[in-house]
Amino acid sequence: MNFATKVLHGTSCFDPITGASSVPIYQASTFHQADLDQPGTFDYARSGNPTRAALEEAIAGLEGGERGFAFASGMAAISSVFMLFSAGDHVVVAEDVYGGTFRFLTRVLSRMSISVTFVDASQTEAVRTAITPTTKGIYLETPSNPTLKVTDIAAVCRIAKQHDLLVIVDNTFMTPYYQRPLELGADVVIHSATKFIGGHSDVVAGLAVTRDAALGEQLYFIQNGMGAILGVQDCWLVMRGLKTLKARLDVSTNTAEQLANWLSAHPEITSVYYTGLTEHPGHQIQASQSSGHGAVLSFDVGSRERAKALFDRVKLPIVAVSLGAVETILSYPVTMSHAAMPAEERAARGITDGLIRLSAGLEDVHDLIEDLKQALEDLPPLQKIEEVKEAFSRA
Repeated sequence: MNFATKVLHGTSCFDPITGASSVPIYQASTFHQADLDQPGTFDYARSGNPTRAALEEAIAGLEGGERGFAFASGMAAISSVFMLFSAGDHVVVAEDVYGGTFRFLTRVLSRMSISVTFVDASQTEAVRTAITPTTKGIYLETPSNPTLKVTDIAAVCRIAKQHDLLVIVDNTFMTPYYQRPLELGADVVIHSATKFIGGHSDVVAGLAVTRDAALGEQLYFIQNGMGAILGVQDCWLVMRGLKTLKARLDVSTNTAEQLANWLSAHPEITSVYYTGLTEHPGHQIQASQSSGHGAVLSFDVGSRERAKALFDRVKLPIVAVSLGAVETILSYPVTMSHAAMPAEERAARGITDGLIRLSAGLEDVHDLIEDLKQALEDLPPLQKIEEVKEAFSRA
């Protein structure tokens, strides 16, 4: 089945017991065992629940993996997957990961004697060079957040297999509709389902899928032991959002492409980051390993003053800490998604004070362009700001 059909008529599309077109919310913490010698599939809701199982089966099928897991948040999924490693292990990590991931790796995982080396994963050889005798895994986020750098997933996976390393990919921006890392050789794929998969700004959730059953058993042990599971009502909301994923992304991606092209030609914008632009350095790789470029882009207006002026003037997009929803969302990475990252680290990754991230929603693109057009009028002059900075540095 093609994706549009599979997301509706693949696994878990209806309740096998009643035939209900929507899998019910099984609001139960425990399950009666009719025979002590032959326990049922479910016993205690931390270990498994029919509603959660339906979601986990669905995401595993869409990603092409053996086991799926639903967690309480994207960070719960990420931190649980990192528990596959042990003290003394080393992990190579793409340098411009989500700020929450950076915080977990540098301030939590480091206390467990698991070391991390950040590299520019868009340069495949940089990944290879960072591998040491104690390296056990490679963690990628592609396209990256918020500068949309692209990693050649298949190339990195080939290197990883030479060294018997796990490859983990955060696939939040692309979703299984556009990109399936497991089919390119990755071992684990992760989603913040709060974003495009949920899609309506009404649920916080994380998902993970393993390529093989044995690794799935290891991750299940961690999920069951740590207990960071997704509640059944939230599982139902994520499944509901999943059904419209393709339809929503088709519209939002088309909008993002038009906005990226319009912003690229605007005199008040210094840079636009979107893999759908042919001049983007990762455009060809993205086109080869994914079927779309997604609904997220970033653009730079040159300074915090100009960014603040734009945020104050826009009327249609909401300004918020998230992405992937039916409404267009503007975000300021410096104080939102990457606030946990030190300023010098942000600067090294191109996360400037003028950078704004945009997640296209379902509004009419012409209305969004008109709104951004008026918001960009009469911004503080970029040249004068640069002259002030230069004068200040000389002083």
